[in-house]
Amino acid sequence: MRATPIPHACEQALAEALAEVATELRMVNVIDLIGYVHGHRDANLEDLIHSSAELYFKQGALRYACAAEADVQWHAPPRVSLGMEFRWRGATALFRLQLDASRAAIDIHHLTLDTPGAPEDVPMRFASALADARLRPAVRAARA
Repeated sequence: MRATPIPHACEQALAEALAEVATELRMVNVIDLIGYVHGHRDANLEDLIHSSAELYFKQGALRYACAAEADVQWHAPPRVSLGMEFRWRGATALFRLQLDASRAAIDIHHLTLDTPGAPEDVPMRFASALADARLRPAVRAARA
């Protein structure tokens, strides 16, 4: 495996792929979410992420990486940051999903691709792995 510089296009592709998962997670009561983070209740956080991801991603593609932070201050809305891992078809991304009242953001801090290739192909190869890991709309509708 080779560590790869992280192009902005990879973060953008991951953010777009995770938009629905982030929306699901933002439906959790923020007080509960902060309590899980501060209480180091990783099993609860893992379950929330799994439940949110299973609607949109194939089994095992998206996981909680047992790292979370909550930023709670008097003068600002709370913000929760969840360490996560995407792993599918030779692509691995370790990243933070940051959630607050108005938005979600992605920060990839490690990206590897198992197969060698040109650096300019990284965004396309990563986007291809993301697309393959997603459940197809027809599959989601059939599960409902």
